Amino acid sequence: MALTITKENFDEVVLKSELPVLVDFWATWCGPCKMLTPIIEELATELEGKAVVGKINVDEQGELAMKFGVMSIPTLMVFKNGELVKKSVGFMPKAQVLSLLD
Repeated sequence: MALTITKENFDEVVLKSELPVLVDFWATWCGPCKMLTPIIEELATELEGKAVVGKINVDEQGELAMKFGVMSIPTLMVFKNGELVKKSVGFMPKAQVLSLLD
């Protein structure tokens, strides 16, 4: 299951991770986010031990959304060694989401 990321655990889960981290910025009212959720959950299971997969609810974590300039959702970001290395906005199929981690 994808981790719930908040401003309280962001540094620990994302910035200090030794594994790549895929972060999904989403909201409950967002249609494309709902379409992406099963893909994110699948990847959380499939990538266990290879990458960390987490979700940030922009309504609950507005500070994090602002910090990373999230204007549209879903927004996917990949962090490696504490650095943002890739960003993608909008729904995408599973293969494309996976390619963000390459």
